[in-house]
Amino acid sequence: MKLRQSLFWDTDPKRIDLKKNARYVIERVMDFGRDDEVRWLWRYYDKSLMREVVTKSRSLRPETKALWTLLLQTA
Repeated sequence: MKLRQSLFWDTDPKRIDLKKNARYVIERVMDFGRDDEVRWLWRYYDKSLMREVVTKSRSLRPETKALWTLLLQTA
């Protein structure tokens, strides 16, 4: 997946390691990702890691947290 510059406005997307920076990538895509990016996120990352990011994140918007909490309950 090619990461959009507008999604990662504070860094160079080419320098992001999808494994090492997983929490950062997950938060950004959950909060600001387009449909295709969210579908990629759902397939690429483990659901338990995504749940952990949602519960521990201090940067996700409340609406985003609520949505992803519901989505990940059944996954």
